Amino acid sequence: MIDKTAVIHPSAQIADDAIIGPYVVIGENVKIDSKTRVIANAYIEHAEIGERCTISPFATIGSEPQDLGYKGEKTKVVIGDDTIIKENVTIHRGAACGDFTTRIGNKCLLMVGSHVAHNCVLADQVILANLVTLGGHVHVGFGAFVGGMSVFHQNIRIGDMAIISGFSASRQDILPYSKGEGRPPVPRGLNVIAMKRRGVPQDIRTATNEAFKLLISEDLNTTQAIEKIKAEIPMNEYIEKMIEFIQTSKRGVLLKSHKHGYQSLEGGEEDE
Repeated sequence: MIDKTAVIHPSAQIADDAIIGPYVVIGENVKIDSKTRVIANAYIEHAEIGERCTISPFATIGSEPQDLGYKGEKTKVVIGDDTIIKENVTIHRGAACGDFTTRIGNKCLLMVGSHVAHNCVLADQVILANLVTLGGHVHVGFGAFVGGMSVFHQNIRIGDMAIISGFSASRQDILPYSKGEGRPPVPRGLNVIAMKRRGVPQDIRTATNEAFKLLISEDLNTTQAIEKIKAEIPMNEYIEKMIEFIQTSKRGVLLKSHKHGYQSLEGGEEDE
C-alpha cells in the first residue's frame, strides 16, 4: 500500500505488500522488499532494504556521504531483513571506495538520532542507542551494543558482542566480548551475560574470561599476554577471535587503563 501523498521515483522497486506512509519521499535506485513499512516523512534514495523492516518518521537513508572526495559516483546503502530504523536516523550511502556500499545487517536496531556514515558495516543484531555517531568505514561486529551519545572515529572496529556504555568515545578498536565504559571505553570486564544468552557453555566462558584478564593486565604487554594465553589456557573460538582481532588491528585495540577493572568468574558468575 502506497499513500497517495508519497513521492516515488519511477526507478523505485517496491514490493506489493510493502507499506509506504504519508509524505514519504523515495528517490532513484531504491528497492524495498516484502512487508517493510516506511512511516510518514521518511526519505530514501540509492538503497536496498530487506523484508519486514521498519523505517520511522524523518529517517534519512542513502543520501550523499559527508566525504569531500565524493563526486556523485553510483554508490548505495544495503539493509538486511527485520531491521528497525527509528526516528531521525541518518544512514549515508557509500563513498567511492571499497565496495561503494554502506551495509546494515539483519535484525539490527538503530535508535533515535543515530548516525551511520559512509562505508560503515554493521553485522547482524547490532544495537545503536540514541544519538550514537559512527564515522566512515566503522565496522561493528555481530550482536554489539553501543550506548547512547557515543562517538567513534572513522576506520575503527567494534568487536562481536562488545557492549559499550553511553557517552563513550574511541579512536581505537574495541575488543570482542568486552564491556567498556568511559572516554575512551576501556574494557572493564567480559560480556558474560551476552555469551550466556547466546548459549556459550560455562567452561568456555570461564576460559575466555581468564584470557581476557591477561589481555588487560597491567603486568603484561600484549605480546606477552598472548604468549601466556597460548601456553596456559585451553583455546576456544572466542579466545582465538580476540587474538586474531588484536593481531589484525590497524588502529590498535583499546586494552589498558590506569585502573584494574576486570570482573572475575572465580567463585561463580556474580555479574549474571
